[in-house]
Amino acid sequence: MEALSRRRFARLALAAPAAAWLHPVLAQTGKLLVGYPAGGTLDTTARQLAGAWRKQGRLYIVDNRAGAAGRIASSQLKRERADGNTLLCTHTSALTIYPHVYTRLMYDAAADFVPVSPLVSATCAFAVSSAVPADRVKTLDDYVRWLRATPGAATYASPAAGSMAHFLGYQFSEARGLKLQHVGYRGSAPAMQDLLGGQIPAYFGFVADFLPYLKEGRARILGVTGDRRSRFLPGVPTFAEQGLPAIRGVETYGVFAPPGTADTTLQALHASVVAASKDPALIAAFEQVGLETFTLAPRDYAALVRREREAWGPVVRASGFRSEE
Repeated sequence: MEALSRRRFARLALAAPAAAWLHPVLAQTGKLLVGYPAGGTLDTTARQLAGAWRKQGRLYIVDNRAGAAGRIASSQLKRERADGNTLLCTHTSALTIYPHVYTRLMYDAAADFVPVSPLVSATCAFAVSSAVPADRVKTLDDYVRWLRATPGAATYASPAAGSMAHFLGYQFSEARGLKLQHVGYRGSAPAMQDLLGGQIPAYFGFVADFLPYLKEGRARILGVTGDRRSRFLPGVPTFAEQGLPAIRGVETYGVFAPPGTADTTLQALHASVVAASKDPALIAAFEQVGLETFTLAPRDYAALVRREREAWGPVVRASGFRSEE
């Protein structure tokens, strides 16, 4: 989703008038670390948040420290002062899936981050290409039957090896005994190009990846992996509705503070994220690219991260996938 959302999301304006800031401790210019290049989904999420904060009278400068799948920026957070003036904006997979994937993680996912709040969520979806006959395959069960009759097509793609989408595909393969071979791309844009061109038969990605192509009928989505149907794809059933309740994947993008951040500062930061999440301009900007705004209290966000990390561990280990990068 990083590359595909770039053209649509990066055009949105960020300039806004200043207003009173919420907490006197957070008085100087802050820094918002992002582990990916400018223009991608995480970067533009951070910039939208910075724009909403500017309306509160607080200036945060986005600091892009791209590389190592976001791990460079994530590892930097623990070196920063715990005064609320340096934060990290990242996807929660960095703390829930990456600890099981990377042999050189560069940070302690349980100790080096203080969750402030999520800001948006992104649901995953499963789509098939024109290589899969539309008249015969309309549901996940249809796809399974077709694939068993067409074993040469037992391949699926994801935006990246080691991503949530990768492991959702693995779970689906195991649940239905399909022995699907995974192909990891470098971002969603090249994967979507090959899906739309029929070069790959199936793709696990984010709902946002498919939105530009729905009106043209070029994307055929068979299921979404949320607890409920996506508001952007109300006609597409969840995996749970189709008999696969264990296949669930919703990515969140959130804000984290350095370890040792005082509770008063943490609460002020959380209040500022909540206030930003109610900004109509921010909500509209996220909805345009298939992201839903939501927040949680720091304690609840920390609990969510722990649950997700525990849940993904057995899945990653069973897949046998590890990265030495």
